[in-house]
Amino acid sequence: MGLDIIPKRRDFLAAAKAPRLAKPGVVVQMRDRHDNAPPRLGITASRKVGNAVQRNRAKRRLRAAGQALLSQHGKQGHDYVLIARYNTNQLAWDDLERALTQAISSLNRNETPPHAKHHVKHHQT
Repeated sequence: MGLDIIPKRRDFLAAAKAPRLAKPGVVVQMRDRHDNAPPRLGITASRKVGNAVQRNRAKRRLRAAGQALLSQHGKQGHDYVLIARYNTNQLAWDDLERALTQAISSLNRNETPPHAKHHVKHHQT
């Protein structure tokens, strides 16, 4: 049994505006959907991660870690988007799980450190 996945691009875009926390190997975005549905998981990897084979491997690693951790630590009514980083595939599994656990716990406690990005854009007119 896996977590629900985030099905639509618009949900990924909404999560991109939510609080995020970068850790070695992964960036975690957490968005409150304001409902009581189970947590959902989304995975993405840009070309910065590498070629298609490397991106797919990184996504598989994040999906496995994310499903294991979010089934225990995910908050109801929240979307979690895991973004692969350039070193996702090089990290030892334990290090990747530790980084993901720390990021999820910190976001769940709303203790986003001051250096974490909230992705606020300032438009110049």
